[in-house]
Amino acid sequence: MMETERLLLRPWQESDAEALYRWASDPEVTRWLRWTPHKDVAETQELLSAWALLYPNEDYYQWAIVEKATGQVFGSISLYNSLLGEPAQRNEWPGFDLSEGIWEPGYCIGRAWWGKGCTTEALNALVEYWFKNTDSNWLACSHAVENPASGKVMMKAGFVYDHEAVYHKFDGTAIPCKCYALTREYYESLYSSNK
Repeated sequence: MMETERLLLRPWQESDAEALYRWASDPEVTRWLRWTPHKDVAETQELLSAWALLYPNEDYYQWAIVEKATGQVFGSISLYNSLLGEPAQRNEWPGFDLSEGIWEPGYCIGRAWWGKGCTTEALNALVEYWFKNTDSNWLACSHAVENPASGKVMMKAGFVYDHEAVYHKFDGTAIPCKCYALTREYYESLYSSNK
């Protein structure tokens, strides 16, 4: 679990199904994500059950974003090895160590929390967690070209634009994306300068 000024990032629980469904079923929220809106709470419950089985794996990173003041679950943030889904990325990151894959944060929050800095707060916590708890020297991040608000979140968390690429939704739809990187060296320089 991670804690910030306003947020808790904790593992998902099966009792979170209703809260997750409220925004995971919203086409505006899921518009640029790889997955389609959830059709019903049963689909959401099935997903949470699948995640519960994966939590024992050391390299499984999936958290609910919870507003501390209310206890309300309003978003999701994760780290995943994007090379597994987009093998062509191997050629798009010259100069980066790809021996452990390309680890990339993914996030999604309900519309009621857009524009309040919550996603940036959660992403900053995730970045800190990654560099404190792994030996990895970098993180990647990407967003749909048509979703520049997500890019602003990445840049506020220290990610630096690197290149453009085309990623694919789970249904095969191509999405032009902008890709960013954050190295451990740059992260540590930002962190030390903010002390």
